[in-house]
Amino acid sequence: MAKLRLRIDFEPAGSLGPGKVALLEAIRRCGSISSAARELDMSYRRAWLLIDDLNQTFRQPVVSAVVGGRKGGGTGLTAFGETVIRHYREMEAEASASLARHMTALQEEVATAGTDAPRHDCPVPEDGSERGEQEQDCDGRKAMQRSLSKQPGGRLN
Repeated sequence: MAKLRLRIDFEPAGSLGPGKVALLEAIRRCGSISSAARELDMSYRRAWLLIDDLNQTFRQPVVSAVVGGRKGGGTGLTAFGETVIRHYREMEAEASASLARHMTALQEEVATAGTDAPRHDCPVPEDGSERGEQEQDCDGRKAMQRSLSKQPGGRLN
C-alpha cells in the first residue's frame, strides 16, 4: 500500500522529516545518541549531525545531556523535542487521512510483477511510413538517430 512521507523545509534553513523524527523517537527509547544510532544502523557522527541540525533549526533544543546516574548519563529529549515529535506525527496522520483516496487511486494503478505489468508496444503508423520500420525499437534510439542525421549539423532544434 502507498505510504505518504512528510518532509517540512523551514525558511531560511533546516528541515524535519521521517528520519530525524525516527532518531528523536530512538533517543527517547534508548536514552543516548549512540544507542539510538546503533538501533537505526546509523553512525554516531551522522546521528549527532542530525541532532545538531535540529538544535540549530529551532529556537529551543530538542535534546539535552543527562548527567550522572547509574549508567553515567546520556541524552534525553527536552519537552520541546517531545512537542516536535507530537506535531510531526499528528501532521503525518492528518495528511495521510486527508489524501487516502488519492493515494489509493494511484496505488491501484501501480504495475506489479507478472501479468499486469505495463505493455509498451511500439506504435506502427497506419500509412506504413518510416516510423513503422523501427524494428521494435521502443525506446526511440534509432528514431532519434535518424532524426538527428536529417538535421543540419546533427543537432536538435
